[in-house]
Amino acid sequence: MSNENAGLNEFKTINKYFAPLSESVQGAFNLTDDAAIIDPPAGQSLVVTTDALVAGVHFLPDDPAEDVAAKLLRVSLSDLASMGAVPAHYTLSIAVPPKQNSSWFKAFSAGLAENQHDFKITLIGGDTVATSGPLTLSLTALGYIEKTKGLRRNGAQAGDSIWVSGTIGDGALGLLAAENKLASLDRANCEYLIQRYRRPNPRTKLGPNLIDIAHAVIDISDGLVADLSHICEISEVGADIQIADIPLSPAAVEGLEKNPVLLDLILGGGDDYELLFTTDPNFAGIFEEVADKSEVALTKIGEITLAKTIRLFDQKGHEYMPHQKGFTHF
Repeated sequence: MSNENAGLNEFKTINKYFAPLSESVQGAFNLTDDAAIIDPPAGQSLVVTTDALVAGVHFLPDDPAEDVAAKLLRVSLSDLASMGAVPAHYTLSIAVPPKQNSSWFKAFSAGLAENQHDFKITLIGGDTVATSGPLTLSLTALGYIEKTKGLRRNGAQAGDSIWVSGTIGDGALGLLAAENKLASLDRANCEYLIQRYRRPNPRTKLGPNLIDIAHAVIDISDGLVADLSHICEISEVGADIQIADIPLSPAAVEGLEKNPVLLDLILGGGDDYELLFTTDPNFAGIFEEVADKSEVALTKIGEITLAKTIRLFDQKGHEYMPHQKGFTHF
């Protein structure tokens, strides 16, 4: 079997496709040294997060390289947003199977360049290796936040209001659409959902705007119910959610109307990368101001309770028990 990347040279590949992404950072040394040297700004704490994406697990093997690059960077930016951090730098590691050739690297690095420009973050290092397995990507994102100001998951309090940004369920439905499993949907709605799956929108403006406001914050990667349960478990509280209040895109509404069974996927499918947060009920008086500053819609969907369980209620006030609670790797 021929090896399509046999003509690639590791160091030439790094120099051609990735070194240009680091040029604006003096301490990255154009990726010519073993490590970068970065000085945090005075009075700031460093926030670090790492995510790995595997072909066939987190994205489809034939997804465009530009979209793979976008998703890889954006899911880590979502983690920074959930902590209230401002993005600064990232490192990248790639395990490359034989079929990834120079044209793939060109498109992938172009996708990174576009997204790091849009989100004001810069490559400072990484590693590239060969593998006989699927394409595997790992990105470590670094951001900064004023000391002692980091947002956490563990501060939810009974009586808090529960809010989410954007719309819920688009990522999971987008995967179905990309796999041609939502053929009954309007074509434009299918394309919208696919883009939401491939290119999530990390709420990098919202996170910093929630500092000193939110009691607990998490990004929705594993699914609304699963990620809310993470907050509840570590905060030792429960939650009541009104399903009718969960914000849905027109595409998700159409999907749900045509196939009500999709509700479980919307509640637990994951890949939304919206922020879920709890606040004092008085936040209702300023949420429009925060939403405007953050350039994203915010919706109240429930309340934190003393009971250490999560309950979901339908429009008739009946408790709903979803079959799918969220994504897990193991």
